[in-house]
Amino acid sequence: MIINVASECGYTPQYQQMQELYERFQDKIVVVGCPANNFGGQEPGSNDQIHSFCQKNYGVTFPLTTKIDIHTEPIYQWLAQKSQNKVLNSEVKWNFSKYLLNENGQLVSFFPSGVSPIDDVIVKYVSK
Repeated sequence: MIINVASECGYTPQYQQMQELYERFQDKIVVVGCPANNFGGQEPGSNDQIHSFCQKNYGVTFPLTTKIDIHTEPIYQWLAQKSQNKVLNSEVKWNFSKYLLNENGQLVSFFPSGVSPIDDVIVKYVSK
């Protein structure tokens, strides 16, 4: 699961749910947080500050990338365009948008910010 994250967002507490999903299903899912400052300037910190914040406040042990720009990052171009991912078009409208991929790296689904990482729809897929 790939999620664009930010430390000063109303959805920032989802870090805890991301960690819970990661711990609960470590043998079935990899959660990757992609810090991005694209929405509301809500991720102003350096990579070191972001990693420290996540570990200190949410005990994050899942991988975090370096800070990215989702509008230019190639993986986000692929994730958002059906012409590239062959599954769906999507638009990242805010922080904590979620892309679920299968074990072969194929896009399965997109979930907007308001969907919890431990929502039943995600857990049901991961626990298959």
